[in-house]
Amino acid sequence: MSTGMARREHPSSCRRSLAMATIGLIGSGNIGSTLARLAVDHGHRVVLSNSRGPETLGALVAELGPNARADTAEGAAAAGDVVVVTIPLGNYRQVPVEPLRGKVVVDTNNYYPQRDGQVPELDDESTTSSELLQAHLPGSRVVKAFNHVMAGHLATQGEPAGTPGRRALAVAGDDAEAKATVASLIDEFGFDVVDLGPLAEGWRVQPDTPGYGPELDAEGLRRAAADARRSRGTA
Repeated sequence: MSTGMARREHPSSCRRSLAMATIGLIGSGNIGSTLARLAVDHGHRVVLSNSRGPETLGALVAELGPNARADTAEGAAAAGDVVVVTIPLGNYRQVPVEPLRGKVVVDTNNYYPQRDGQVPELDDESTTSSELLQAHLPGSRVVKAFNHVMAGHLATQGEPAGTPGRRALAVAGDDAEAKATVASLIDEFGFDVVDLGPLAEGWRVQPDTPGYGPELDAEGLRRAAADARRSRGTA
């Protein structure tokens, strides 16, 4: 793991506009359904899925309107230009692999041992939760995002670009274009973006770090990420 986080430029310079994109969602809980609402509100299509089957998502689809539909996880993965994985981490091996090959995959997950069971390689900090997903999806471009913000805040705290004190959200990933795509979505949804660097640095906003949860602007989030410490005491 890196022993420090260099200050990085905001990835806006290489952003890729999504125009009207299809966002696939593998998982439609609090974060997933909130991201779906934001995506529809900003002119995108969404394809929702969950572990219980598309027929259980009828009420949410009806609420979201004609730019939303429900499908299986495989269907959402195949349909999405960008696909959000927002399921309990312990189920990450159930994410379909082939339909996501070549795609940008947004990982919102966090490791909660009491829910997910013990994962030795996360317990010994030899990897991170998003790197586990990337290893499971070797042909995809995984970006860590939306894991350190409450769904309610995501729904209500977005503000226009340039607003003083605008809240910031972090991204981490190994593919610059993929990060730029996700940064574009985050900006559309009303938040500044802080680039943490490679996927291995996504731990800097995981649970029990200073950046997990607080309402911070870009400079505050950079400081919080730089101040993060692993349980072994390394930076």
